[in-house]
Amino acid sequence: MPRIATKPEDLLSQSEALKLSGLEFMQAILDGTNPGPPIGATMGYTLHDLEEGRAVFRGTPEFNVTNPMGTVHGGWYGTLLDSAMACAVMTRVPRGSIYTTLEYKINILRGIPLGMQIDCVGVTDHVGRSTGVAHGEIRGVEDGKLYATGSTTCIVMKIA
Repeated sequence: MPRIATKPEDLLSQSEALKLSGLEFMQAILDGTNPGPPIGATMGYTLHDLEEGRAVFRGTPEFNVTNPMGTVHGGWYGTLLDSAMACAVMTRVPRGSIYTTLEYKINILRGIPLGMQIDCVGVTDHVGRSTGVAHGEIRGVEDGKLYATGSTTCIVMKIA
């Protein structure tokens, strides 16, 4: 079961992280060996499933992620899609390299009801020496409806 970092020293240092491939790094978060990012606790989602080229986050929007109209804020959709798509890219990043999001785009198709559990799936389309491209979607766990889609481009950088 993933655990969440609660203070900076909980996270792996960059030198420790560079010893792992991206897939190994993500698997260590999924199995609880290494902590996940604190934003998961803030936004109400955790890493749920993982394989090379694919990352799934599960979450449930609650009142703390609403906009002034009381509906789920667009940033919640964007944060989940960015996490899933970028982490899918991470699973294909080699040992000694890091990545970060260069740009992403989302399309919100319908509002997610508060309290509804969703899965956000990111899947890689391409990961090379310098870039990674992925797409993602948010679907309701119970109803299977598509709530949002996204795409991303990440930069991959060899450090060691």
